[in-house]
Amino acid sequence: MTTRAGRRGRNTLAGFVAALVAGAACAVGGVSQPEEPAPQRPGAPASPGAGQTRADGTTSVAEFQQDVVDAQSIAERYWAEQFRASGQRFRPISRITPYQREGQVSCGGQPLPRNNAVYCSAGDFIAYDVNWSVGAFRQVGDAFVFYLLGHEYAHGIQTRLGIRYSYTIEQELQADCMAGAYLGDSVRAKALALDAGDLDEFREGLLAVGDAPDQPWFAEGSHGTAEQRTEAFFRGYERSLDACGLG
Repeated sequence: MTTRAGRRGRNTLAGFVAALVAGAACAVGGVSQPEEPAPQRPGAPASPGAGQTRADGTTSVAEFQQDVVDAQSIAERYWAEQFRASGQRFRPISRITPYQREGQVSCGGQPLPRNNAVYCSAGDFIAYDVNWSVGAFRQVGDAFVFYLLGHEYAHGIQTRLGIRYSYTIEQELQADCMAGAYLGDSVRAKALALDAGDLDEFREGLLAVGDAPDQPWFAEGSHGTAEQRTEAFFRGYERSLDACGLG
């Protein structure tokens, strides 16, 4: 996927995040009150080596860093337009913070663990383990960055709109839908352009992000099955925010 500015030959949304961290603070899915970070979901892959790098050549740390900048810029522009259209003032998330060690960044007085990404409502920021994120970026593709930012930014938007569901799974599936809307609408607005195979790679990656089969849907930290998450994301991608229950 290429940005409107066409800053380089390939900025492809080539896949999806391969693992999530369950709980109130979790990879690609922290809810808007992450004061009780949870450990990494069992079975999440370690950061891949060069032999696990995808064929699309997604390896450069510089490319990862630029994708973070691009994804943040597009998300801010997208949500500013949505708020303006509804007559509301938009306030961007305060910052996006990488970290390398457990406890290097805290949210609500609780240290964030490794292999994690989260929106922290207490400080209005997104934080992510940069080593884990770059590893997933290399293994899955640069779609990881756009989805990561899109999903966590959606949690910030939920906070701004005062949305708080009784069950984590409701919060998470709505954020998946909102991330899909942000990406689909950005493609339709030509802020991003799909390359051949991108949607197939989205679907491939989404199959890897569901809850374990024995995870109760009502448990704190539940995100939804692979099928539920896939359906939520593509519902937003194809039908925009009207499909996400924000009204």
